Amino acid sequence: MAADQKQTPARSRDYKGFVAGVFSGVTKLTVGHPFDTIKVRLQTTDATRFSGPLQCVLQTVRNEGVRGLYKGATPPLVGWMFMDSVMLGSLTVYRRLLAEHVFYDRLTPHNAPTTGGKIKPETEGPIAATSHAAAHLPSYGHGIAGIMAGCTVSFIAAPVEHVKARLQIQYSARKSERLYSGPLDCVHKIYKSHGIPGIYRGLPATLLFRSFFFFWWGSYDIFSRILRDKTNLSAPVINFWAGGLSAQVFWITSYPSDVVKQRIMTDPLGGKINDGTPRFKNWWQAARAVYAEGGAKGYWRGFLPCFLRAFPANAMALVAFEGVMRVLP
Repeated sequence: MAADQKQTPARSRDYKGFVAGVFSGVTKLTVGHPFDTIKVRLQTTDATRFSGPLQCVLQTVRNEGVRGLYKGATPPLVGWMFMDSVMLGSLTVYRRLLAEHVFYDRLTPHNAPTTGGKIKPETEGPIAATSHAAAHLPSYGHGIAGIMAGCTVSFIAAPVEHVKARLQIQYSARKSERLYSGPLDCVHKIYKSHGIPGIYRGLPATLLFRSFFFFWWGSYDIFSRILRDKTNLSAPVINFWAGGLSAQVFWITSYPSDVVKQRIMTDPLGGKINDGTPRFKNWWQAARAVYAEGGAKGYWRGFLPCFLRAFPANAMALVAFEGVMRVLP
């Protein structure tokens, strides 16, 4: 009976993470997409095309205009809203489930205040968890929830990122010279020639990449606790700094796997699309190709624009997410 009492109010607030995730996705796209375009272009071309991020930016703007920096933005505008909704919504659910069924012994009568026999929701702290119990997860518990959320959203992220990447590496300023006129045309041509497996090319690489969410959400909790305990900063400011710093931890740990993922997603599909001959049959072939072409440094090509993007885009996204979480009833 006690278990039912403490779970009911928390479950009723599970919707908040899904709603707040939409705001996170919009914010992330607005701030971060130009950085992402430069990152993908550096990751998927040889070193002779661009000498570095600055030259890539200048060439893109000179040849394609500022809009060139937002190439492929339509899929993530819709996709990231949906992706962040699923990712952050499922994250809040997994946090609650882990708190209630795995780490509940961390809650004692002294640190689990109740109202009318029910667990009080946590709405005032820097991490606006769906229940008071979830706020008492250990940092590695938040990391485990991150892995679970990453795997969940990968089934949406893989096709969105696949289409986005193929659009981002079209360098011609003239639409008539591009293989794909837009995201719908890209999806149509891939599906027509390669079916659902073609749309989901790179899913295993996406699952591996997003398993590094362990470091993102684990470190987000650590930074949030340190800033809350050691400073007098407000909750939104804590969200900003913890969100930006934890995103950088995530990219430092996950970036090589992202390079390999992008190589797979931009590898020619062949067949009726007539875009070239496929090079990679699996993840290991792509990983070896990156090393063969650029050595160990090849796994870090394009890291600077990614690292520069990580802080502002995710800091603002987490401010938006946690702020909406606190406002929603």
